[in-house]
Amino acid sequence: MSEHVTGVIAREKGSGVEVVDIVIPEPGPHDVVVKVQATGVCHTDLAYRDGDIADEFPFLLGHETAGVVDSVGDAVTHVGVGDFVVLNWRAVCGECRACRKGDVKNCFNTHNASKPMTLVDGTELTPALGIGSFAEKTLVHEKQCTKVNPEEDPAAAGLLGCGIMAGLGAAVNTGAVQRGESVAVFGLGGVGLAAVAGAALAGATTIVAVDLDQRKCDAAEERFGATHAICSKGMSEDEVIDAVRALTGGFGTDVTVDAVGIQPTWRQAFYSRDLAGRMVMVGVPNMTDHIDIPAIDMYGRGGSIKPAWYGDCLPERDFPAYVDLHMQGRFPLGEFVSERIGVSDIEQAFDKMKRGDVLRSVVEFS
Repeated sequence: MSEHVTGVIAREKGSGVEVVDIVIPEPGPHDVVVKVQATGVCHTDLAYRDGDIADEFPFLLGHETAGVVDSVGDAVTHVGVGDFVVLNWRAVCGECRACRKGDVKNCFNTHNASKPMTLVDGTELTPALGIGSFAEKTLVHEKQCTKVNPEEDPAAAGLLGCGIMAGLGAAVNTGAVQRGESVAVFGLGGVGLAAVAGAALAGATTIVAVDLDQRKCDAAEERFGATHAICSKGMSEDEVIDAVRALTGGFGTDVTVDAVGIQPTWRQAFYSRDLAGRMVMVGVPNMTDHIDIPAIDMYGRGGSIKPAWYGDCLPERDFPAYVDLHMQGRFPLGEFVSERIGVSDIEQAFDKMKRGDVLRSVVEFS
């Protein structure tokens, strides 16, 4: 049977979020109803609210989520009632052209729930990243559920569902950071600091963290494993590049990560890497941004430039591993939880995020 729960929606572009009653339908054969325990407030949710991703309002926001499986469709085999899960938006299909050639991290046809969640009047909701979990319960496909250690803090575990995994994977998976290498990360929000922490976990010995905000630079060194930090406020792009190179014998780093996705940070990341170095772009640009560098520099510097989609992660492989590493004290996942808030505090959390006052506000449900 369907059920009514409380959820948070963006009804139209330019308006604040609303706390409303939503309807969770009875799950289809491969669907799962998850009782949400915690959901992080991600910049992607703000982008949905502001109409920067799509125009399919109203949106049911929220996607960085941990919770417990509450009910399942009659064909579900992947999870069972009572399982503690982190939700993911890359539910590998196994059938698309990427999956057929073994490149499952780039699955082009991820699974989603077979039925829409709705407002009480029947208006269909578009779930953020196919999840929609600023709600007491949400409906997803069974493959969107990844089982992890149930002893983990849900507020920490849920952050692997998007931003933290994106940054961590940008360093470990896309950038393939190796022991003894040098890394520079540009932009120290949650994604960038996760890239710093990922580089440290991978064994990089020089990790340069760059941001305009001194508070974030301090956090990178004190809590996330950076060996050096450059507060770039008041510096030109070339001065930042020179500062990174000065920390690496004048050559530049083996790997750079642009965790912002705008022309200035992209350029800094491009020119701060050594010849034949690897650059990763994990910051998401807006629809009008352009990258402009001389073609001869693209050719002449060699190496690679790669975008990181979801940190090139495989949720079934990566989520349980990083939860375990956190619980062993080897990865600082819990350090990304800046505050724990209620469902009525999301609009204020967006404001704090825009000011750079938090890494992640996490909505907790009783």
